[in-house]
Amino acid sequence: MKELRVQAVCGFGVGSSTLLKMKLDQAFRKNNIEATVFAGDVATSTSTACDVIFTSRELAETIGSRAKCPVIVINSFVDKVEIEAKVLQYMADHQGQK
Repeated sequence: MKELRVQAVCGFGVGSSTLLKMKLDQAFRKNNIEATVFAGDVATSTSTACDVIFTSRELAETIGSRAKCPVIVINSFVDKVEIEAKVLQYMADHQGQK
């Protein structure tokens, strides 16, 4: 499987997306999954090449209607358990598709 390109998205691509990026990095690393995680903003998120987007519920509808990849909703950007569970669920759902 090739290395995943994972985008963490918030409104401006600075604050909360950076926090989410760090938590996603931890979850992928802990589970030995090769991934490049980067922060992005809602305006450019769908024009940036990636395999999956993680974002808040508030932004998911806007992004999801334009995205060419799965959009995963994270309810709490500081909840390591939720983030890891959603990373593992994404991997289970998309195993072998990359």
